[in-house]
Amino acid sequence: MLSNNTYQHVIFVFVTPEENCSYHKVLEYLNLTKDKDLYAMIRPVKNHRRVTRVYIKMILYAILDVREVDQTFVSYVWIYMKWFNEYIKWKPKDLCGIRNFTVPNQVLWKPDLTIEEMIEKDKAPPSPLLQIDNHGYVVYKNDQVIISTCQMHVYKFPFDTQSCNITFKSIFHRDYEISLSVYTNNTEITKWSRDNMRAQYEWVFKNITVQKKTEDSLGYNKTSVIYTISMSRRSTLYCFNFLVPILFLIILDMASLLIPDNGGEKLSFKVTVLLAVTVMQLILNEILPSSTETIPLVVLYCIGVFGLMLLSLMETIVVMHLMEKDSVSPDSEGDPTLNAEQNDDKMKVNCRNSLTAIHDDETDQNTPSPKKVRSMFALM
Repeated sequence: MLSNNTYQHVIFVFVTPEENCSYHKVLEYLNLTKDKDLYAMIRPVKNHRRVTRVYIKMILYAILDVREVDQTFVSYVWIYMKWFNEYIKWKPKDLCGIRNFTVPNQVLWKPDLTIEEMIEKDKAPPSPLLQIDNHGYVVYKNDQVIISTCQMHVYKFPFDTQSCNITFKSIFHRDYEISLSVYTNNTEITKWSRDNMRAQYEWVFKNITVQKKTEDSLGYNKTSVIYTISMSRRSTLYCFNFLVPILFLIILDMASLLIPDNGGEKLSFKVTVLLAVTVMQLILNEILPSSTETIPLVVLYCIGVFGLMLLSLMETIVVMHLMEKDSVSPDSEGDPTLNAEQNDDKMKVNCRNSLTAIHDDETDQNTPSPKKVRSMFALM
């Protein structure tokens, strides 16, 4: 018998069987099996009038390429999506505290989101898993290489800044079925992308902005989430490999004014410099897109340099033609000074010829002929 001051504590311990602590029990509780295609075929709502809200987030991991001629943008991104499934709920205390786990992505319904600007599908397979939690939220994470179209503005090339869009939207569902929402703001997305950036090619990442756009689709509203990636080009290499050499070529063309015009060296030198500028223009033509609406400043710069060199070449050709014409033309009648100079030259030539003839005669007189020499030896 227990005394009044003695308290007896009885502790009841409920031990969950070991087999109830596996993920199989959770799947059995949720009735998630491959045979249950109903969960993957339709939107996970118990009332069709209820809207499925899909949260989306994109992080830029690398800028792989920007092709100006094709006007395409190649990027490597991480895509994060989250939505609510009304058929998936459980109490963690009933299943050994399990709060979340992963299942194959074929088991559950996924939003039919697509990227509007994508022109080529990623060759890598998508993520095979979905993560679900006890509250009914489904999370899908996938990394992929996106090859998308991007309208290039190359007016200030190579000091240009490009902005490329990546737009997510549903293919079939309207806003009364699926509502797209942005998971984070512009500042956080820019910070995460800058911290996780792996490669930037010849570009410098600036920021990412996200906005929602609603447009009419056959009488129904459809919302899109638009991510705008802004980046600026690294222009140092283009300056030293393209702009500065063209400047040096025009300086060489100006220095050719010191070459005399009476020979062909000046003309050949100018033609060589002009061909060098033409090669530079061909290289520029391979870089810039031909469908641009405005003429880039660098093209105007090359055309201006080419025009100045062409005028300089024409001036050299005209001067050499006039000099050649003057050298083969008869005596000019309208220029007395030129006639006087030509007469003086002729008089000098005549005098020189006369003196040469007189000198030859005196030499002949002083030199005895062979007959005279033989007669002199005969008398001896």
